[in-house]
Amino acid sequence: MTHAPRHVVVIGAGMVGLSTAWFLQERGVRVTVLDRTGVAAGSSWGNAGWLTPGLATPLPEPAVLRYGIRAVVSPSSPVYVPVTADRRLLEFLVRFARNSTMPRWRRAMGALVPLNSLALDAFDLLRKGGVDAPTHEAESFIAAYRTADERSTLLEEIEHIRACGQPLEYDVLTGDEARAIEPSLSDEVGVALRLHGQRYVTPNSYLLALGASVEERGGRIVAGLRVDRVHATSTRVVVAGESYDAAVVATGAWLNVLARPFGVRLPVQAGRGYSFTVPVETVPRGPVYLPAQRVACTPAGDRLRVAGMMEFRPADAGLDTRRITAIVEAARPFLRGADLDRRRDEWVGSRPCTPDGLPLVGRTRSPRVHVAGGHGMWGITLGPVTGQLLAESMVTGETPAELAPFDPLR
Repeated sequence: MTHAPRHVVVIGAGMVGLSTAWFLQERGVRVTVLDRTGVAAGSSWGNAGWLTPGLATPLPEPAVLRYGIRAVVSPSSPVYVPVTADRRLLEFLVRFARNSTMPRWRRAMGALVPLNSLALDAFDLLRKGGVDAPTHEAESFIAAYRTADERSTLLEEIEHIRACGQPLEYDVLTGDEARAIEPSLSDEVGVALRLHGQRYVTPNSYLLALGASVEERGGRIVAGLRVDRVHATSTRVVVAGESYDAAVVATGAWLNVLARPFGVRLPVQAGRGYSFTVPVETVPRGPVYLPAQRVACTPAGDRLRVAGMMEFRPADAGLDTRRITAIVEAARPFLRGADLDRRRDEWVGSRPCTPDGLPLVGRTRSPRVHVAGGHGMWGITLGPVTGQLLAESMVTGETPAELAPFDPLR
C-alpha cells in the first residue's frame, strides 16, 4: 500500500485487537472491530492479568521437555497433551519440541527483549489517552516454593533472562520472610523470591474499558459476527460484506483460519488455560506465583483469581472439570485463608501459541492484510505494545525494528 489506510477493520476484540484499534485511532485512522462473541470473550477474559515483561519468555524451553511423555498425558499435569491422532497437533508438538532447546530459547528471548522493554510504557499511553482502568503496581510479587532446590530452577531462568538483556530484580526470601510480606501464604512455603517492577490488571474490566475508549473515540465494535473469510484485492479488503482499506486479523487461537490464505503458514495452536475466583481472608498485595505447580494467583477485587494449566487441545473444546480440580489440589497446600471450594467464574480460554514461542505481527503476502497474534501466555502483557508498533507500521509503511523477528511469513 502506498498510502496510509483511512478505515481499517480489526477482526478480534481481545487485548491485541482492541489495542491495535486504539493506536490506529491515535494516528487518525477510522476503525471497525468485529468479534464473533464480544469484547474480551476469548483468552483475554479470565487469565491471570499479569503485566510482567520481566517474565515474558518463549514458551518452548528445555524444562518443558523434562516433563516427559508420561507426565504430559496425565490429566493432572500442569502441561497436558491428550493422547491424540490429530495430525496438525502432532506436527505442532514436534516443531515445539525442536524449539525447546537452550540455543533456540536464547535466540527467541533476544527477539522478545526489545518488545518487553516497551510493554509497560504502552499501558501508560493508554491510560494517558483516556482508557479508564488502572494498572496496579505489584506491591509484592511472590514466587513461592517448598524447597530451595525447587527455587533454583527460576533463579537459573532469571540469570538466562538477564543474560539476554532483560532486566529483572528480585529478593531471595525464607518462608517466614515471605509470609511476613504475604500472610496468605501457608507454612508449606519454605523459600521464595520477591520480584520487583511488575504490575497486574483485572483483565475483563480492563478490556471493557479499552473497548469503551475505542467506541468513545468514534470506533465501531460489532459483536456476534463470525468472520469466515477475508477477501483482498490490490485496492480494497472486503470483510462480512463491507469494504475497508486494510484488515488486521487478531483472532487469537483461530488466527490460521483467516491468515493462511495470505501466506501465514506457521501454525497457531490453542494452549488452553483455566481459572476461577475464590474468597480469601486476606487479599494478597500482589500476585502470588507457584512456579513448581504452574499456578498463578492474582487479586481480583475482594477475591483471588487462581489460574493455571497449559492444555494443548482444540480451541473450541469445552471446559474440563478435571483441570479445575488439578489446579485446586496443586494450590491448596500453599494458600492460607483461601476457600478453594467456593469457586466462581470457572473459565477456560485458548492462548494462541506458536511452535517457536514468538508472536506473528505484521504484513502478510497481501499489503492490505496484517496479523497480530500468537503471543502465547503474554497477550495481555504485550498486547498494547504490539498494537502500538503495528499501527505505526501500517500508517508509515515502515516496519519498526522491534517487530522484525515476528514476521508472519517466516
